[in-house]
Amino acid sequence: MSASALPLAGRVAVVAGGTSGIGLALVHGLADAGADVVPISRRREQVEQAAAEVEARGRRSTRITADVGDRQSLDAALQQVISDLEHVDILVNCAGITKRTPTIDVSDQEWTSIINTNLTGTWRACQVFGRHMLERGYGRIINIASLASFVGLFEVAAYTASKAGVAGLTRALAVEWGARGVNVNAIAPGVFRTALNSTLLDGTERGKEFRLRTPLKRFGRVEELSGACIFLASEAASFVNGEVLAVDGGFLASGVNQ
Repeated sequence: MSASALPLAGRVAVVAGGTSGIGLALVHGLADAGADVVPISRRREQVEQAAAEVEARGRRSTRITADVGDRQSLDAALQQVISDLEHVDILVNCAGITKRTPTIDVSDQEWTSIINTNLTGTWRACQVFGRHMLERGYGRIINIASLASFVGLFEVAAYTASKAGVAGLTRALAVEWGARGVNVNAIAPGVFRTALNSTLLDGTERGKEFRLRTPLKRFGRVEELSGACIFLASEAASFVNGEVLAVDGGFLASGVNQ
């Protein structure tokens, strides 16, 4: 397929939290679909590596460190992308954290940290990059929701609340910005194996329950999220707005599995 025939040819994407795990997989997928991609995060060495991987795929990138908790850093990131790559068409919000703690023991600091990163950080990035998209009359925003946007997960109340909020924020922005050319959707990943969670998935009763509740009877591979992201970022999804697309192996459809 020629570069011009790729679904995202000529588009510029920014992926917040795009230097590891799911975020990095989406950076690779967007680049393979033809987009120029800017992965941003707080760690310079990870940004350098992720940007180099974009360029190795024949796409443009630029090196930007930014933190979704710091509005000034996001404003500066937007201006640098505009300076280097002219505009931003696509924003993917992947920055997120979680911590398992019995809710009775969650401190104010832990609650605030998780909400500030997962929900407020997503809102902040949407606002900063969304203003640029609204001015241009075009944009695609893809937030990363969760199974926890729909169901309760044991001993992760702050994370669950934050991801339910991301789903609500996605719908609210879709209603407010859709008529102005900016489609806002989200992806709700199921359980995907990463370097950080392999021990949990393979060696605990919690991991066994996640597998049991997933009708495909396996965990996802992070690259399996790319198709949904590419679709929502492309003109194939021009009339898709305000949706939370589950990529979960059937987890949310699951009732009795045996």
